[in-house]
Amino acid sequence: MTIAEMLGQSGVMTLLGMGTVFGFLVILIIAVTVMGKIIHTRGIAGDTPLPAGKAGSAAPSGAGNAAVTAAISAAVNEYRKNN
Repeated sequence: MTIAEMLGQSGVMTLLGMGTVFGFLVILIIAVTVMGKIIHTRGIAGDTPLPAGKAGSAAPSGAGNAAVTAAISAAVNEYRKNN
């Protein structure tokens, strides 16, 4: 097998591999789009707000946000001062 034949074969294999990956990505994009439309039409999107006061709520109250921000700022300042 000559070098030219080997380069030709490696080029075909490269294109075949890249085509396979591209095809899989196209299928994945189509599947995600279809699932998004199904979820949107059924009204079960995850962006609906939870009732206030429920345990495990993702959004803390306004006062909690300020306290968390203050604690993080203090920790960052302390870290910068010591390092």
